[in-house]
Amino acid sequence: MDKKADFQLIDVRETLEYGICNINAESIPLDEVIPNLHRIQKDKQVIIHCKGGNRSSQLVKYLEKNHGYTNLYSLKGGITAWAQEVDASMVIY
Repeated sequence: MDKKADFQLIDVRETLEYGICNINAESIPLDEVIPNLHRIQKDKQVIIHCKGGNRSSQLVKYLEKNHGYTNLYSLKGGITAWAQEVDASMVIY
């Protein structure tokens, strides 16, 4: 982000979770991903995150296996790791 890299950032947490804290990612709650596949780009890196990394890593595996994505990454540790390692002022619920 600091280097202004061209990537898509997607937050798959629930709307309530996103409202508590976020890193300006595009919000697509996990249960709404499939009907919104058209929103997930295939021509650039896409970083997907959740609270701790489990939902996003499972989603990446699913989309790669079932929808042919090859450009997806899960943010290790999710927004919790982000708050600990990048922005200590962020309040996680």
